[in-house]
Amino acid sequence: MNEGQFGYAYGQLRRALRHAGADSARAAGWRAVLDGMADGTLTVGSRTPVADTPAWVTLEVLHGGFASGRYLAEEPLREDEIELVRALPDGAPGTTDRERLNLHYLTDEGQAVLLGALAAGSYRVEVPEHAALMTVAWLLAHDHHAAALDLVVVVRPLMHRLRMTPVFGEPSAPAGSVVRLQSVKQVKTSLRAITTPSAIDTMRTRLRERPLYDRLVALWCETVEGELPALHDDGVVTGGWPCRVWPADWSARRTALLAETEGVTAHPRANFTRLRTALAACETDSRSLTARDVGWVRRALANTIGKHGVPGSERRTALREAELSVVERPTRAELAEAVAVRLDAYSDDGGVPSIEPITEDVDGWSVPDGVVAKVSRAWEAPVEELVARDVITSGEVLATVLPQITASLLAANIEDPALSALYARTYAAFRRRRSLLLLDLATQVGFSELPWVAALEPLRAHRRDAAEAARQTLAQTTTLALTAFPHAILPNPLVSEFASLAKQAGLRMPLVEEVAADIFMGTFTTKFRDAAVIASRVMAGSLYARYYDLPETWPEETTTRWGRKTADEFAKVCKARAAEARRGRMPGVAVNGTVLEQSQIVTTHNLAVLADGLGLWDRLTVLAPGLATRSLGWALRRTAVPTSDRHAALTAVKNAAYAWRQGIFFLSFCDTEKQRTIVDELRPRPAGTDLGPAVDGLAAVVAGYRFDADGTVHNGRRWLSWGGGERCP
Repeated sequence: MNEGQFGYAYGQLRRALRHAGADSARAAGWRAVLDGMADGTLTVGSRTPVADTPAWVTLEVLHGGFASGRYLAEEPLREDEIELVRALPDGAPGTTDRERLNLHYLTDEGQAVLLGALAAGSYRVEVPEHAALMTVAWLLAHDHHAAALDLVVVVRPLMHRLRMTPVFGEPSAPAGSVVRLQSVKQVKTSLRAITTPSAIDTMRTRLRERPLYDRLVALWCETVEGELPALHDDGVVTGGWPCRVWPADWSARRTALLAETEGVTAHPRANFTRLRTALAACETDSRSLTARDVGWVRRALANTIGKHGVPGSERRTALREAELSVVERPTRAELAEAVAVRLDAYSDDGGVPSIEPITEDVDGWSVPDGVVAKVSRAWEAPVEELVARDVITSGEVLATVLPQITASLLAANIEDPALSALYARTYAAFRRRRSLLLLDLATQVGFSELPWVAALEPLRAHRRDAAEAARQTLAQTTTLALTAFPHAILPNPLVSEFASLAKQAGLRMPLVEEVAADIFMGTFTTKFRDAAVIASRVMAGSLYARYYDLPETWPEETTTRWGRKTADEFAKVCKARAAEARRGRMPGVAVNGTVLEQSQIVTTHNLAVLADGLGLWDRLTVLAPGLATRSLGWALRRTAVPTSDRHAALTAVKNAAYAWRQGIFFLSFCDTEKQRTIVDELRPRPAGTDLGPAVDGLAAVVAGYRFDADGTVHNGRRWLSWGGGERCP
């Protein structure tokens, strides 16, 4: 057992216990991880981490890529399934209710149900396993008996545990070219999770009680002989004394007011408490009150009259009206509930075509921006519009919705419309699987490794129009990601989706993922070298190539390690280049980080590969000045944000270095004069800071100079994010 992995899991459990509680699902998941690591039933770092479990089973994966051992398709029976089990004949085969259900759907009656739902499209695939037996039904109905039998043989050992049929009902995926982030049900859940802080609830309660307080003050004022008490700056109270005058109906009104204020809870030392306590002790005269009690009543009256005026006065009335307006204003939670009620009119598993009717004013009150943002997550619209409206705010979020488009493109090669829809929904469900923590260059489970998907691969034609549609989608989405988030590298989920589109389009693109420094195995697969070859070729002579001293050629030697072809010579080059960032003694993770940074630099982390493979050069030339300005400016602003958290500070520098590198890539497509102008505009920002040398170094390279072997030139230096054992600007 790896001590670092165990320590990480233990730390996550402690956080879960501290923040979510001992009975939370999060804590239970991390307990399962630790137990599995201890007894050997979980192997962290493997693509099959759960003992006796095939790779195609969808696992619960916690933060950091740790599998808990739970199968997501191993779910309790739903109401409709319970009813069906009760209706099965006595002696129906199966050791569990789940197995009896799965086997039922292999009968003629069950197959007819599956085929009916398939034809009508009235089903949902929430977990990839839900598509298994519907695929069997289609294969049998179309005389692919051998393939169907082979598929049943593969999934049969887990029929007693996994649901292998879809959820019957209306589909949840949006139609056409629109996408959404969440379903209506998910949005309603998040809206109804909004609560009002107890402090605000208490404040609103106190404001509602203020009229009772005013009546209490007024009642005591009627007992004052002479002028009402007044409080002076020196703390001295002047004016008349209470309990000297007793109106005829005072006792009855006192009794009624005591009853009305029975449930009011105030601070023991508050004026309200003192006045009511005295009122409860006082009958028709002051004999039940001590002189000290009367003194406190007099001071309480002086306090409130001095602050807010006499009850009924213009000053006090205006204050109470302002307080009443606060009480009448609905809370954020109340407005969120009103919006959730509006969403009840829509299908839980669907989205909404427009957010305006749902987020219009509630009884004249504006819906808070945060509530509107939550509703927007269910808005079904073209991805470009969601980006423009700040619903999709990052490449990571873009990656979560892109499978909704990719799925239909991949399924376009299947001629049967019903089967094509099943394929698309299965792909969308597969893309919701969380990635595992993998070691030894292991790869994540591929879509075609699902047995029911593999059974359909021979039936997929390779249509030219489908390939062209995939290419166009990839080009449009790449351009969208670069223009919307020019400062951010393409996140791994988005890279995976781009790779799927490239494969569908028939394009050979060596797209590379970001590798975590703590699991780096010291070498790279050959696609990293292939990406570097493309980057060196297409960026030759550019500002980017000069700034980062890109090699002109790359060694082609290939080695086999852990069953994968590796480019060890490429790794050696990256390690040699990383020496520039090494200052003094560095921990192993930091050393890995310097090497991985160089791998990103020499490959441009997919920018050159995508631009070259998709022919985006002309488009980039037009967009380059704006993208460069935004990326470089973001890098400088990000490092200027102060933070006391060490991890947050390191992450900030890493992201700033990514933005700086991307900015230089875009700047390479500008002419020299434009490059000088953009760099000069950066100079005022880092003046007198550690970033001044970074800007000076870029300016020197624009002017035609090159960095020395130690990464310096004149007063400038090359910006690398790692150094001295930590990331640094």
